[in-house]
Amino acid sequence: MTIRRFEEIEGWQLARELTTQVYAVATRGAFAKDFGLRDQITRASGSAMHNIAEGFDGGSNAEFVKFLRYSQRSCSEVQSQLYVALDQSYISQDEFESIYEQAGKTHAKVGGFIRYLLRTKNQEP
Repeated sequence: MTIRRFEEIEGWQLARELTTQVYAVATRGAFAKDFGLRDQITRASGSAMHNIAEGFDGGSNAEFVKFLRYSQRSCSEVQSQLYVALDQSYISQDEFESIYEQAGKTHAKVGGFIRYLLRTKNQEP
């Protein structure tokens, strides 16, 4: 199967859902007033999806893999920032677990795609 648009990539779809979940909690209550954390976590979640899109047009699998790894790092960054939000009581334990799990699923799916691309490195994405 050939992927024609970045929106078809499952990792991007999961990253989009991650971004939606992050924005849902970061734009309310005391969390919304913590400008530094709010901006950092929303940028990190957006970066998870945007790096997949940007890398898709990189022209080579090696370039794409580089951006996919950035996406994975952004997922880990979101997970770390969730601890701050939890510790400051900006989010509930259930919200923490749900978003943390979404970031983990996204990270894993992108990792699977990286492994696939590395196996087929002489082909276009």
